[in-house]
Parts: sequence; C-alpha cells; structure tokens
Amino acid sequence: MDQITQPDFSAIKAKQNAAWSSGDYAIVGTTLQIVGENLAEAMDLRSGHKVLDIAAGNGNFTLAAARRWADVTSTDYVPGLLERGKQRADAEHLDVAFQVADAEDLPFGDASYDAVASTFGVMFTPNQNKAAAEMLRVCRSGGKVGMANWTPDGFIGALFKVIGRYMPPPAGVRSPSLWGTRSRLEELFGTAASDIQITERDFAFRYRSPDHWLEIFRDFYGPTHKAFSALDADARASLSKDLLDLIARNNVAEDGTMVVPSAYLEVVVTRR
Repeated sequence: MDQITQPDFSAIKAKQNAAWSSGDYAIVGTTLQIVGENLAEAMDLRSGHKVLDIAAGNGNFTLAAARRWADVTSTDYVPGLLERGKQRADAEHLDVAFQVADAEDLPFGDASYDAVASTFGVMFTPNQNKAAAEMLRVCRSGGKVGMANWTPDGFIGALFKVIGRYMPPPAGVRSPSLWGTRSRLEELFGTAASDIQITERDFAFRYRSPDHWLEIFRDFYGPTHKAFSALDADARASLSKDLLDLIARNNVAEDGTMVVPSAYLEVVVTRR
C-alpha cells in the first residue's frame, strides 16, 4: 500500500507568509472595506462584544467591529499588515488591540470571544481543519463565527486557477476556494454549530481600467506579485494576457473602466 505523505504545513506556511509579506496587500485590502461592514451587520455585533479578527490583514473587519463599539483584538501572522491596520485605527481614534498570531495556533483561551471572524483571510491557511477548529475553540457557546470567503466559480476563484497554471499549489493542500462552498463549510463547522447562515454576495472590483487592475495586483497583491516575480519575461507576458482575458470575460463596464463582480460567501456560524 502506498504511504500518504502529509504536507509540510510549516514550510508551506513560511512560503505563504513570504508571499503575503511581499508587495503591499493593504493597497488592495482597503478596497474591500464594505465586506467587513456587511459581515459585522450580518453577525449583529453589539457594543461590548469581545471580538477576534483572524488573519485580519490591514483590518477591514477590525475597523467595522470597532466602529460598533466592540472590544476588538486584530491578529495576523504578517506584522506589517497589522501595522497598517493600526495606522487606520489610530486615524479614526478607535481602541483596538493588535497581536501577531497564527490562525492555526491561536494564543487565546477556550471560549474567550463572543465573536470570531475573518474576511478573505483564514481561507488561505494550509491546514484548513486546524484553522476551523481554532476559530470554534476560542468562540464561546452561543457566540458567532463569521467569514467572507471567495467562491471557486467567482472571479477570484478563476484568478487562483490562472495563477495555478503558472505556479502550481503545494501538493496535498486543499484549495482555499473550498471555503467558499457550502459542503466544505458544513464539514468544517457543522458538528459544532447550532446554525449556519450562508449568503452569496458579490464584491465588485472597480478600477480605472483592466490594465490598472493588472498593475495593482502585479505589484501589490501577494500571490500575484510572487508569481510575476518568479517567472521569466515570456511567462510574465503570457500570465498578463491570461489575466486580461479573464477580466474581459467578466467586465460589466463599457466605458473603458473595470467593474468585475466576484462572488463570495458571507457566513455566520452560531456556536453550539
């Protein structure tokens, strides 16, 4: 019988950290703020709720929760992104705690939070089962676990597939886009949930033009930035063409700008 080789999650995570530390994700992240606001409303956050934002990036959900007078701890394993989140919170005079933390090994006690959330963050963890278990562990009974996850068939799901043709994902690691499917969410959270509410939404990527989007994602979005950095000139040109073709198939703007809807799942799990 062939022996199944377990992925080296530590090595994979180190490479992912380097990818998300490259470029400047905050430039892309700030455009997604409305997703954090919508999730905070869906979770019905209240003043005084103890809230944990996991893989928070530059703090979209963090700010949304703090604007609702929640007691927020914002975490990520990329210190530079937390610093960008802190700058945003300071600019709005919001009281937020920032802490470097690994989504798969959270340094918090069981049932420590009323609400635990992640917008387009925890879905990228290599060990999906462990990350989901950690979200559930730190959430109290009756509390909420909230997520925004890109779907496999949406624009960003298609983007990952294009990148994967040039930079294949690590062997044995499940696609992040599975977090954007009802079946996988039920596998990860169903046994610990009294209720799972899933709403499909669209986020519209709005840029000056397709070329402008390509420039921003090539220079600042970690996965795309790393792919372009690793390829030779011919492959970079080919990847650019494939990405522009993807936009052309999805762009609903007819004035030279870019408006591309990308499907995601807004998820609210009530902890049993």
